[in-house]
Amino acid sequence: MMKLLWVLACLAMVSHQVMGSPVKRNSVADMELASEFEESAGYFEGDIILTPEQEDAVKYGYTAVIGEAYKWPNNIVPYVIDSTAFSIVQQNSIVSALQQIELVSCVRFVKRTNQKDYVAVTGEYTGCWATLGHRGGMQTVNLQPNGCMSRGTIIHEFLHSLGFVHMQSASDRDFYVEINWGAIQAGKASNFERYSSNIVEDFGIPYDYDSVMHYGSTAFSSGSQPTIIPKQTGVTIGQRVGLSYKDIKRLNFLYPNCY
Repeated sequence: MMKLLWVLACLAMVSHQVMGSPVKRNSVADMELASEFEESAGYFEGDIILTPEQEDAVKYGYTAVIGEAYKWPNNIVPYVIDSTAFSIVQQNSIVSALQQIELVSCVRFVKRTNQKDYVAVTGEYTGCWATLGHRGGMQTVNLQPNGCMSRGTIIHEFLHSLGFVHMQSASDRDFYVEINWGAIQAGKASNFERYSSNIVEDFGIPYDYDSVMHYGSTAFSSGSQPTIIPKQTGVTIGQRVGLSYKDIKRLNFLYPNCY
């Protein structure tokens, strides 16, 4: 009887992990939040490198920048970590973050041997950034060692490499947040564009304050004022702890089959 109870308890714990409950709001002071180094690279929305085709999609709106065309074949992502850029502890942190994605999805990360298409994890001091989706050949996730090593930030950048963009770009965002345009740094307003569901697929899943893909409240602020103000009181945006429940649902919509 005791053994049965122990097994049921273990199954309950695993089920809780897989469901990916949103981050609890009773420990905001200790919560890992979006890194300022996600903003510093100067790419699309701060930390996303687009292909010319993706740039045209954003500019002209004729096709989605995420979707089937940018999925990794068979859900497998070969990767290599630059061991000269990261300590052993940091390398283990990267692997642990990838395991968190694997735990709740059919995506599998494998150490590269001779695969042509793969992600190179680099440690340049240029911020946290990544290429968007599968594009062929070598592509990059860059994690600046002194600012991009929280588990949630690593997951955030690898979700870009899997094909996901930022939450506040979603077509329904104006129902959930207000953009404080007057507080945004000069020349950075384009990072707050809202895109139709034809360009950024939301898979029919509503907006998510808890998403690990959400900007922080003061992203690209010219001072200390918030640039993104949630319309619901008592919520914190920009967590970098791990995937939320809706992050997991979106991930499993784009990568639904375990091979």
